[in-house]
Amino acid sequence: MERKKAPPVAKRTRADAQQNRERILEVAKEAFKTSGANASLDDIAKQAGVGPGTLYRHFPAREDLLKAVYQDTVEKLAAAAYDYAKTLPPVEALRAWMLLFVDYIAEKRIIATALSALVGDPKTVFESSYAQIWEAVRALVKRAIEAGEIREDLDAIDLLRALIGVAFIGTAPDWEQSARRLVDILIAGSRPNN
Repeated sequence: MERKKAPPVAKRTRADAQQNRERILEVAKEAFKTSGANASLDDIAKQAGVGPGTLYRHFPAREDLLKAVYQDTVEKLAAAAYDYAKTLPPVEALRAWMLLFVDYIAEKRIIATALSALVGDPKTVFESSYAQIWEAVRALVKRAIEAGEIREDLDAIDLLRALIGVAFIGTAPDWEQSARRLVDILIAGSRPNN
């Protein structure tokens, strides 16, 4: 007797589980921004439209959720570089990504504070993201150089250092606006000399 195959419920479940995970991460990111590391996990689950058990199944500990929020942000930042490269001219793609990087720095500062409160030193979490960020900006700069829109002697790391420097010396509430202005200054200063 031939057995009938079960309908592809498992695939639907996995898709639902992925959607749940994504909603949890989005809600958690906002909760950590506003409430810090001690944001209520039950409130996060409720706002994400899942039960606490679903949240804990994906993220057994608060630290796991914080790390996942950070890693999700890095992955989206890296993916944006490739999306911008497909849809925007080279220097505009670089500028758009640098503006997004300013947002990433702001989020990283919040997550770093929250992670430090839980685990002491979030350095290892951040080190794992370095390669993704470096590859994204390097590819955008290379593309802009090849198009003749950026000077050939520009090193992508210089752009990152400038933006990170503004973030770490700027304790004023308006540092993000300053960093956004710096993006335009950096782009203008990176143009080829004619």
